[in-house]
Amino acid sequence: MAGFLHFLCAVFYLSLISQGHCQCHPATDLKIFQSQTEVVVQNKPQWKVTIVNDCVCTQVSIKLACDGFQTVEEVDSSILAIGDDGCYVNHEQPVYGHQTFNFTYSWGTQYPFMPIYSESACS
Repeated sequence: MAGFLHFLCAVFYLSLISQGHCQCHPATDLKIFQSQTEVVVQNKPQWKVTIVNDCVCTQVSIKLACDGFQTVEEVDSSILAIGDDGCYVNHEQPVYGHQTFNFTYSWGTQYPFMPIYSESACS
């Protein structure tokens, strides 16, 4: 029995090591902050969105939940591409570790963007 417990502990330890410190998770490692700017577009306040990659690794293919997102200010699709299954950030290009990515939109209220997907690119 003790041998079996040691085996399970070893498997658990190795699984933690194999994940390494460069596994990024969108729900915990992508932080989204928003603030209202002083700009008004078509009588709607402008919001600045800042996405922070709080992981040491680069994250690519970042996707945000954005069902029902609206803006009166055109957002370049290379910055935020609205798709059927979410909004793709930065034309799916990298957001490097501990760096930020920004965009703006204009609407009456702040939209609650939530990160739902990303891929880690560690070296």
